[in-house]
Amino acid sequence: MFEVLKNYTVEQLVIIFSTPLYAFLILGEIILSNIQERHFYTIKDTITNVYLMLLNGGIDLLSRGITWGILAWFFQYRFFQIENPILYWGILFIAEDFVFYVLHVVDHYSRFFWASHVTHHSSEQFNLTVGFRSSVFQPLYRFIYFIPLSLLGFRAEDIAVMYSITQIYGILVHTSYIPKFRKMPLKLLEYVIVTPSQHRVHHASNVEYLDKNMGMCLTIWDRMFGTFQEEIDNLPIKYGLVSPVENKNPVNIVFHEWVKLVKDLKKPVGLLTKIKYVFMPPGWSHDGSTKTSRGLREDLKNEKKEAESVA
Repeated sequence: MFEVLKNYTVEQLVIIFSTPLYAFLILGEIILSNIQERHFYTIKDTITNVYLMLLNGGIDLLSRGITWGILAWFFQYRFFQIENPILYWGILFIAEDFVFYVLHVVDHYSRFFWASHVTHHSSEQFNLTVGFRSSVFQPLYRFIYFIPLSLLGFRAEDIAVMYSITQIYGILVHTSYIPKFRKMPLKLLEYVIVTPSQHRVHHASNVEYLDKNMGMCLTIWDRMFGTFQEEIDNLPIKYGLVSPVENKNPVNIVFHEWVKLVKDLKKPVGLLTKIKYVFMPPGWSHDGSTKTSRGLREDLKNEKKEAESVA
């Protein structure tokens, strides 16, 4: 067996060993949720998740030669060379998790990138297969965020391996079966790592939860930079988008936000305003006809104040 495994790259081995784990947990979640009549899965939504995963994976494979080549080119100009393997992989984990956090924030706060990432949030279900509901075009630009890692002395293939490893955890937090941690010592984990409770918040369309909890594995970045939001006990989570996708055909699932963006660019406004429509946060509009998540939260806050004053 070990002789056979020698023929595979580390990244391939990660996939080989994680796939049975995914299959076991997903099957268990499907069976359990149906026995309990919680129905976390629908056939159509699950097929869509697989479809988006395959599109993302295909683009990743087709573009890998170019993206890895670019990272390898930058690697030759690296600033450091970390010799200690434990230090090397430990720093790579922390650095790559931070890089993903930055990428994720940009995906949420710039409409151009949100148009790609929105597919991951378009499901109105929340289960392990939603973790595979990929941002289809992200492989075409994700490598840009990894360039600083190459300059810090990390090889392209090691960056890919670490991304695959952290993705395993990133997928496993897409579950409703692990509750919010309330007692010590598990409560301490909520201050360090991303938990399913925190990631449920990330997938919510409730105004209070929009654009929160961006971390992949570590929650420290959200706490440091003000994007953390705890799951609120008396606020049931509503999954999906603020404006749900009505036409769920395979093409529209991928391109619906791009279509809306093009429509906004056709408005009779100046060039600067058109550029803002591309790069400002989702929901931004020149006339206030639509609101960003920040604007929606301000409106909600004002509504609560008015209700309290009337009471």
